[in-house]
Amino acid sequence: MTNPVLDAIMERAEEISALGPSNESLGRLDDQAAKALRDAGVIRQLQPRAHGGLEVHPREFAETVMGIASLDGSTGWVAGIVGVHPWEMAYADPKVQEEIWGQDPDTWIASPYAPMGIARPVDGGYIFNGRWQFSSGTDHCDWIFLGGMLGDEDGKMAQPPKSLHLILPRSDYEIVPDSWEVAGLKGTGSKDIIVKDAFVPSYRTLWYDKVVDGSAPREAGLTNPSYLMPFSCVFPLGITAAVIGIAEGALAHHLAYQRNRVQITGTRIKDDPYVLYAISEAAEEIKASRTALLDNCSRMYDRTAAGEEISFADRAAGRRTQVRAAWRAAHAMNEIVVRSGGNAMRLDNPIQRFWRDAHVGLAHAIHVPGSVYHVSALTDLDIEPPQGPMRSMI
Repeated sequence: MTNPVLDAIMERAEEISALGPSNESLGRLDDQAAKALRDAGVIRQLQPRAHGGLEVHPREFAETVMGIASLDGSTGWVAGIVGVHPWEMAYADPKVQEEIWGQDPDTWIASPYAPMGIARPVDGGYIFNGRWQFSSGTDHCDWIFLGGMLGDEDGKMAQPPKSLHLILPRSDYEIVPDSWEVAGLKGTGSKDIIVKDAFVPSYRTLWYDKVVDGSAPREAGLTNPSYLMPFSCVFPLGITAAVIGIAEGALAHHLAYQRNRVQITGTRIKDDPYVLYAISEAAEEIKASRTALLDNCSRMYDRTAAGEEISFADRAAGRRTQVRAAWRAAHAMNEIVVRSGGNAMRLDNPIQRFWRDAHVGLAHAIHVPGSVYHVSALTDLDIEPPQGPMRSMI
């Protein structure tokens, strides 16, 4: 399968790699790094063709994210996070699609989806308030998806709780400066967002339960299997692909660094069987992570294209595969990084940046294994998992 977007990125591989320290220093993507993503069409991969998008197979999108992340973790992370938002926007109201992409199909959309705001119903829409963390790539975006809870007439959370995604233009929210001081993925600029009394018309909203159960794209009349795939498969795809790509980048830098390295004992790495064993084992574990994630995505796509229903148990198993892929890649990366020697931890050595980036990426909520493993094990036992938070990310 050809991948013109990834080919275009790889033509600028040295440039993207070299921008890693600048991204980290700025605390957001360097404008030149963002331009490289725009020029290659990275963020338009899952965007509808009707609005200048490419509508690629989600596997192709994941492969692109991995390739970018292997060059620079922050650039790959932004590609994975911001790159998935056009996929959901594809089944939003055509009116908001036109507002966002009508003048410029390269308009980027930020997030987060965590329901940290309250949407109080009013005539024609909602009055929205809240504060969110972790809005990756937000400095380069002009619109945003934000998660919220339905409120009552007093602005308190309605009962029973009901969640929705709200879509706002840049004029309706504030990006909080200096709110992203972290150990890794510094260049993602994943800053806080504040919304104060913004009016969000109803057509700029999506009900979360319809997004998760797959009824939203079907009600929108979409037929491309990519848009009918489970949210719990596609949404984590770019995030996990970034972590795996970062591990691949760490491996590449480790190999380059170890090739001529002589240990303090005087032993050349090429003559140390223990390090060579670790390199081979890590390489296979990282490759296995890549294969598992891409195979899971492809199987979900093929089943969706065949008109099969993806059950809750299937979604849980898919999430288990995705979570484990991220952890496997990070564990494998650790085994080689700790064998890279003390000089690998110097700030002018990229190995330490990839190592930090991978661990911060692993800390994303989508990679927390507890509830996913719990629920998937229950479904394997043919036991219905309890309702509530444990099901919320499946």
